[in-house]
Amino acid sequence: MHLKPFLLDAWLDTYEHSIEFNLAASTGPVWTPSELLELGGNEVRERYLNHKVVYGRPAGADSLREAIAEMQGVPFDSVQVVTGASEALTVLMWLAAEPGANVIVPLPGFTTFSALPESLGLETRFYRVRRENNLQIDVDEIQHLADSKTKLILVNSPHNPTGATISDSEMERLHEFTAQRGIQLISDEVYHPIYHGVKTTSAARLPHATVISDLSKAFSLAGTRTGWMIEHDAQRHKQYWTARAYFSICNNTSGEILSEVAIRSHATVLKKTQAAASRNLALLDHFMEDHREVLGWIRPQGGMTAFPWLMSGEDARPFCQAATKHGILFAPGDCFDVPSHFRLGFAAAGEDFPRGLDRMGEFVKSWSAKTFAAD
Repeated sequence: MHLKPFLLDAWLDTYEHSIEFNLAASTGPVWTPSELLELGGNEVRERYLNHKVVYGRPAGADSLREAIAEMQGVPFDSVQVVTGASEALTVLMWLAAEPGANVIVPLPGFTTFSALPESLGLETRFYRVRRENNLQIDVDEIQHLADSKTKLILVNSPHNPTGATISDSEMERLHEFTAQRGIQLISDEVYHPIYHGVKTTSAARLPHATVISDLSKAFSLAGTRTGWMIEHDAQRHKQYWTARAYFSICNNTSGEILSEVAIRSHATVLKKTQAAASRNLALLDHFMEDHREVLGWIRPQGGMTAFPWLMSGEDARPFCQAATKHGILFAPGDCFDVPSHFRLGFAAAGEDFPRGLDRMGEFVKSWSAKTFAAD
C-alpha cells in the first residue's frame, strides 16, 4: 500500500501554529471546554468532571447517538459514531476495495477523497467542479462516469474547498440514479448547514443515501474528533460497526460528553459559526471586488472556504509562500490538484478577519507591483 504525501496537512503544519493571520483554515470560531460545559449546565459539568476514562462503545455512547439522531431526524439505530469524518471515509473506501471496482469523487476535493481509494487499488474517477460551470456540481457528468463496476459516488456539499453546493432536486436525482443501479451514494456534509445562498436539506432524509459528518467544520470543534455516519441499510451498518471495532474501537469518553453538549445545543453553536462566516464573507465580497484585476473568484454558496485564483493563471504556491513572509497563510491549490487556485478560509479568524484582509490587501498590491515590474 502506498499513500501519496498529504500536501495540505504538511503545508498547514509548517505554518499555522505560528502565523499571525491564518486564512487557510477551513473551520470557524473556536470553543473551549468551559464554554461548552456552560451550555450543558451544572449536571453536565459534574458528569464531565467525574466520568470514568475507560473504553466507550464501538457504536458510540447511546446518549450521543440519540442526540445525533434527534438533530438529523433519523432513527437511533441508523447512527454510527466514528473518529471524525476521516474515519468514516476510511471505512467506506476499505469496504469498497474489491478487484476491478471504481469510485467516483470530486476534483478538486479534500485529499482523503482520492488518496484513500488510490492507496487501496481502487480505480478513482473524478467529476470536475469547474470554474467554467460556475463551480456547480454536474449530476450529468457524475452519471456518465458510472458503470457496472462503480461501488460508490461521493458528493461533498457544501464543498471543500470551493463552497459549491448541490440542490435538493439534484441530490434526489442522483439518489434515484444510484439506487436503481445498486451504487452507494455518500453525502459528505461536514459543512452543513452553513449556507450563503439557497439552503439545502441533509441527504439523511433519503433512504438509500449514506451521510457522513463530524464536528470539525460547521461546529468548529475539531479537537473532539467526533464524527458520525447515518446509514439506513442494516447490513451496511453492521459492517461499519465491525470496521470501527478494528480501526479505533471507540471515541474518547471526554470528547463524547462535550460532543453531546454541542449537538444538543446545535442551534447555539451553529449560529456562532454562521454569524462569523456571513459577516466575514460580506467583507471578502468587497475585498475581491477591489482586487479583481489580480484575483478571480466565484462566491461560495456554503461552508467557510473560498477558492480564488490568480488572474495571471500562474501556479499559486509561490504566491502563498510569499504571503507567509507577510504573516498571512493561504492553502496552495496544488494541495487540491488545481495549482492556479488557493484556499481562503474566512471564518476561523473571527473578529481578526478585517485586519487579516487589510494585511492581505497590502500583500496583493506588493505582489502585483512585483509581477508587473518583472514583466
